Amino acid sequence: QVQLVESGGGLVQAGESLRLSCVASGGIFSVNAMGWHRQTPGKQRELVARITSAGSTNYADSVKGRFTISRDNSKNTVYLQMNSLKPEDTADYYCASGRGSSWFVWGRGTQVTVSS
Repeated sequence: QVQLVESGGGLVQAGESLRLSCVASGGIFSVNAMGWHRQTPGKQRELVARITSAGSTNYADSVKGRFTISRDNSKNTVYLQMNSLKPEDTADYYCASGRGSSWFVWGRGTQVTVSS
């Protein structure tokens, strides 16, 4: 059974950077798409960035040019580099594994808080 564990969240000021990591265990990491999602209280979880098994990426419009998703299949890890953070990026960030537009396994999340 695949398990995902996120890390790297924290409290930063607007304009600063954070890098989130998500380590996968218990499955074949390289064959799946990986995604970073975020959620704030009272709002739906939204897809922030996605990377396919082949390395193709796509991003939410709100983070394009600021966030970069990458993966290291040798380490079973996916990263989210977040630059020029804004207060509106404050959320719980979740890593997920899936195929196509379906997400099958979720991590427990890591909290990101951006102060103004």
